[in-house]
Amino acid sequence: MLSSNEYICYHVCEQRHRAALMHIRTPKDIGLLIRDHRRARSLSQQQLADLVGVSRQWVVEIERGKPRAELALVLRTLQALDIQLAVMGPEPSEDGAPIPEASIDLDMIIDRARGGR
Repeated sequence: MLSSNEYICYHVCEQRHRAALMHIRTPKDIGLLIRDHRRARSLSQQQLADLVGVSRQWVVEIERGKPRAELALVLRTLQALDIQLAVMGPEPSEDGAPIPEASIDLDMIIDRARGGR
């Protein structure tokens, strides 16, 4: 699980050396990324499945944002589509100690969602 200060971006390797960045926050975001790049390369779901070595049904599920997909298969799929991931987050502290996450007041969030103040 990523901390609130971390996010994942993707870098698309193209012959023109252009890069596109996108924040990936959910499995659905990764699924949409895969679908968009598969379509941009005019690949069918079956063709992508054959490249990756998975079933067409697996591609359907990952494009829909399957939350428990095997990481190795997701990475193989991204590689087949020439997509590179980079994790970006806060700089580590000088002493190597973990950076504490910001405090989140869940009671306040729930109260606001219920219409309270």
